[in-house]
Amino acid sequence: MMGNGLSILDVEHVGIRTRSKEASIAFYQSLGFSKVVMLPEHNACEMENAAGVRVNLIFSGSEQYPDAHNVLLDAEIKYAGITHIAFVINSMSAFLQFCETQGIRITEGPLKIGERRVACFIRDPDGTVLEFNELE
Repeated sequence: MMGNGLSILDVEHVGIRTRSKEASIAFYQSLGFSKVVMLPEHNACEMENAAGVRVNLIFSGSEQYPDAHNVLLDAEIKYAGITHIAFVINSMSAFLQFCETQGIRITEGPLKIGERRVACFIRDPDGTVLEFNELE
């Protein structure tokens, strides 16, 4: 509780800046984000999966880094900021099979992190790091 009865209850969504509307929507749809609400007044869309997890794709990414360079992780200088999004999954073996059949490169893992999770990392078409966790 933050005080005065105010509490953070949940994460509403994660905003992800993208370069290509079509490629990004297709990629996140492959991850199970099937409900798409276009937000043209914001040059964005909201996507939701069956579990109610939401991401907002913002279509204003610069083409300056066509190789999906992630300034927060790939630059020699480590800038402050959000470095990745972590999702909870029901099966690491199913996730690994999914990545193989979809041709998605695993950038790290699976590896045990702490006492309660096994994690695996991939990147979206723009280099945004996505972590997938099977909780133990």
